[in-house]
Amino acid sequence: MRLLRLIRILWVALRFGLDEFVLGHERFKGLRPLVAALTSWRKLEGSRALRLRLALEALGPIFVKFGQVLSTRRDLLPTDLADELAKLQDQVPPFESRHVRETLERTYGKPVEAVFESFNFTPVASASVAQVHLATLPGGREVAVKILRPGIRGIINHDVALLDDGAALMQTLWRDGRRLKPHEVVAEFAKHLEDELDLMREASNASQLRRNFEDSPLLIIPEIYWDFCSQDVMVMERMRGIPVSHVAELRAQGVDIKKLARAGVEIFFTQVFRDGFFHADMHPGNIMVDRDGHYIALDFGIMGTLNDVDKHYLAQNFLAFFQRDYKRVAESHIESGWAPKDTRVDEFEAAIRAVCEPVFDRPLKEISLGKVLMRLFQTSRRFNIEVQPQLVLLQKTLLNIEGLGRELDPELDLWVSAKPFLERWMSEQIGWRGLVRRVRQEAPNWGVWAPQMPRLVYRALAESRQDQIAASLQRLAREQRRHTVLLAVIALLLIGCIVAITR
Repeated sequence: MRLLRLIRILWVALRFGLDEFVLGHERFKGLRPLVAALTSWRKLEGSRALRLRLALEALGPIFVKFGQVLSTRRDLLPTDLADELAKLQDQVPPFESRHVRETLERTYGKPVEAVFESFNFTPVASASVAQVHLATLPGGREVAVKILRPGIRGIINHDVALLDDGAALMQTLWRDGRRLKPHEVVAEFAKHLEDELDLMREASNASQLRRNFEDSPLLIIPEIYWDFCSQDVMVMERMRGIPVSHVAELRAQGVDIKKLARAGVEIFFTQVFRDGFFHADMHPGNIMVDRDGHYIALDFGIMGTLNDVDKHYLAQNFLAFFQRDYKRVAESHIESGWAPKDTRVDEFEAAIRAVCEPVFDRPLKEISLGKVLMRLFQTSRRFNIEVQPQLVLLQKTLLNIEGLGRELDPELDLWVSAKPFLERWMSEQIGWRGLVRRVRQEAPNWGVWAPQMPRLVYRALAESRQDQIAASLQRLAREQRRHTVLLAVIALLLIGCIVAITR
């Protein structure tokens, strides 16, 4: 099956003329006559951008997601490609209404008309994994109904298997393959894709994020209607707003675009460092803005998580970076285990400074975080820094945030917007506020632990004595075995001597 899928990928690439993206490079110009002769049968129609979008749509959800990420990087792509790939965010061809009805009736065990007061079978959004319909619940509550694409699980499983084969090939053939941990990265990606195929999990993600930002003036999360949710169907509050990429329309509504851009940066860092739980698919198709300038998040299938250790080291790195303390950045990498223990701090510091110093004091329009990350990647290869799979989603999200910020306000200074938040967060974590917060968190447990302390101490001492006795017995047994062997050798020697004398 994998071979058939690979053949299909190559066939689609040739059918839509994607070979021109490779053959356009001078290094491959010698292959152009041969490829032209082999593909004389095809008739290419439409622009290269249109053909690329159609090819990605034909290949399925993983390729569509790849196009979605690319569409936010207008600094890296020509305008025609970025504009066309942006349509992948919510304009993927929908599946037929009969499949919608079949899924709903299988889920609820009754006709659609018996579940919803009204249901519009024309989707308002269609993406790579699911599509969304508007409906009304009994009692008049307006909702959005997300329905999984039929057969999508099998397609994704085959594509992930191909990615894993590619990872194995990369690890075998490329010198840096083992350091980049391609198998672990694919496994991380597959885990999040699997989560995205379970709409009950997505509903729980939305519910958690809604709780995290319950009192926030920056971000609105729709309410989930649990009684109508299943693995294939999710029903949530209908939200009204303007897509965040429609900047002219937002301005016409009186939204402060510069304030909106700064709020986006704060939302990102709040999710990452305060909660360790962040929306990891923040392309423009998943974000709207209401009339009051609040962000509205949609599509919670891909969420990233960070543990306290990762959050701490990341915050240290970001803060040291904003303060231009490159020595601290280098030390933090070594302390966290991301860089080898024998790394020379001074050399690593100089390499980081060479990458990062040129981007300071510049607005977003004059820098490219993508290019900075690429140079940092080259630096990490030089110093044998291992890729952290749990941070791959964070890197992807950071690129999405930069692309979003570039669309809203090219003058935005990402560093100036983020630095006060990180300084405040670090103060809350390691300053006196952090001490007070941790004491407050642990105090309720002290009443439970305190009465048990004598018994726990006695048990620990008893176990320690038992361990010591067991170790002593093992040592005696080893010595006894050695003595037994020694006695056996002496006995053999004596027997040998007696035999020799008697002869």
